[in-house]
Amino acid sequence: MAVKFRDYYEILGVARSAKEEEIKKSYRKLARKYHPDLNPNNKQSEEKFKEIQEAYEVLSDAEKRRRYDQLGANWKNGAEFTPPPNWGGGGFQGTINMEDLFGRAGQQRSTAFSDFFEMIFGGVGGAAETGGFGGGAAGAGARARSGRTAPRGEAETELALPLEELHRGTQRKLTVQLGNTEKTIDIRIPPGARDDTKLRIPGGSPNGGDLYVRLRQQPHPRFTVNGDDTEVEVSIAPWEAALGANIQVPTLDGSSEIRIPAGVASGQRIRLRGQGLNIRGGARGDHYVRLKIVLPKELTDAEKKLFEELAKVSPFRPRNGSQT
Repeated sequence: MAVKFRDYYEILGVARSAKEEEIKKSYRKLARKYHPDLNPNNKQSEEKFKEIQEAYEVLSDAEKRRRYDQLGANWKNGAEFTPPPNWGGGGFQGTINMEDLFGRAGQQRSTAFSDFFEMIFGGVGGAAETGGFGGGAAGAGARARSGRTAPRGEAETELALPLEELHRGTQRKLTVQLGNTEKTIDIRIPPGARDDTKLRIPGGSPNGGDLYVRLRQQPHPRFTVNGDDTEVEVSIAPWEAALGANIQVPTLDGSSEIRIPAGVASGQRIRLRGQGLNIRGGARGDHYVRLKIVLPKELTDAEKKLFEELAKVSPFRPRNGSQT
């Protein structure tokens, strides 16, 4: 059966030789642009967001990317595609992240990747209910395949969660499939969990052994994580940088007002103590706001006149580090 080929590199706007960091950077930019929370009631943006999620699911995983690259570089996005003879796409052994990042609290959506994805990596179904920027609803469901089977009937799988749910903790129903046997269990994610945290569920495996759930953090469209700390980049105007200003900035808890001191430089960070990630035992990391000075794309006549006047009267000489 022919399906529409998906050029995941083109979807993310990166070259086939792109490094992991380039792929992640492009994904975050596009996810922020097309995220349904920022484009309410926009079906086109929602579909584009799904494409971006699917592309990142493949290109951020070394094994899936290697398998995808075996198809060659001559296919065009949207072209009729039939897998090569003896492809055997259903033989992929790994955990497929089927988290639906654009669900809303109180709603239940089912999601599946494209027919092309299913053909290449095998049919893996699943559904999840999670939040956008604000985290997900407790009790949401997810489906995963066991990534490996360990001795004594133990099994291991992965579960991808938004940063907010790892930070605050949540409850999930997880359906684990092992061969022709599947089992649905309730798991509790404790506050302060991190990417690569491993949970042990006694008797949670479909064959009666223990189940180990390795947590993975979904890339966040705004925040980056460094240990217990979080960071966000915020744009400011030149006059705010020069004169100082009070502005609202996003945090894990919503937003917070900060004071920008006069004379800050682009790239300078402001530290918000105790507003980073939860730490087991009750403490919290710090949240950093990295400032980025941006100019208007087009100046009005009045703005241009003011900048011209500033250029005449200011002794500032940025290329020699002197104000004289």
